[in-house]
Amino acid sequence: MPLLDHLMELRRRLIWSLATFVVAFLVCYHFSGEIYRFLAAPLASIMRQKGEQPHLIYTALYEAFFTYVRVAVFGAFFLSFPMMAIQAWIFIAPGLYRNEKKAFAPFLIATPLLFLAGAALAYYLVFPFAWKFFLSFQQLGGENQMGIELQARVSEYLNLVTKMIMAFGICFELPVVLTLLVRAGLVGTALLRRIRRYAYVGAFAIAAVIAPPDAITMLGLAIPLVGLYEVSILAARMVEPKPVTADDDEALPERGDAA
Repeated sequence: MPLLDHLMELRRRLIWSLATFVVAFLVCYHFSGEIYRFLAAPLASIMRQKGEQPHLIYTALYEAFFTYVRVAVFGAFFLSFPMMAIQAWIFIAPGLYRNEKKAFAPFLIATPLLFLAGAALAYYLVFPFAWKFFLSFQQLGGENQMGIELQARVSEYLNLVTKMIMAFGICFELPVVLTLLVRAGLVGTALLRRIRRYAYVGAFAIAAVIAPPDAITMLGLAIPLVGLYEVSILAARMVEPKPVTADDDEALPERGDAA
């Protein structure tokens, strides 16, 4: 296909992806209140358990509006990602051999599933424990004691929640990344096993940087990363190219004979 036809095809795929994102954004903005309440549900549940009325505040007139816009963008990314992946596959697939298509197909399925698994772990497991830990620092005021009460802003809460969901989702792509590297022959499973101890230290370092500064959230990300590294080694072993032996070299035809 000539270069101009490639560019035309790329433009069509980008238009489809952008149109899908715009439609998803409009839908998500219409339901932005419901989406935000879903994201805030773990915090609201902990507040009710403590006998408090769940609430968040905003201190600028435009803060709530732009928070809903960001919620819509966040939701649109999730809704439109399958279509974006399909369009990318349609553009790339004609240039791949049949065996290459078979090799990449499992990764296309595993990528969104692993991302959703990481996001679900953050939302259903890490958030309840982390929010309960943070709310434990509240104190009731009295005659001789100053009260300490949480007044969380809607924008700050959204920043924290989306950051953690994206961080957990991206970190759960570790098996896909390492397996692709092994499949391409850039690294081997023997090397992954040798650097295992350094990978464990790296997992805790990444968790300490990405997660909020508390042990619960950090361990909630670091421990799954360690487990995913071990899973990556097992998955990479199944797709690792076999080394070419001398017999295999003799079996291959010479370039002149093939011609």
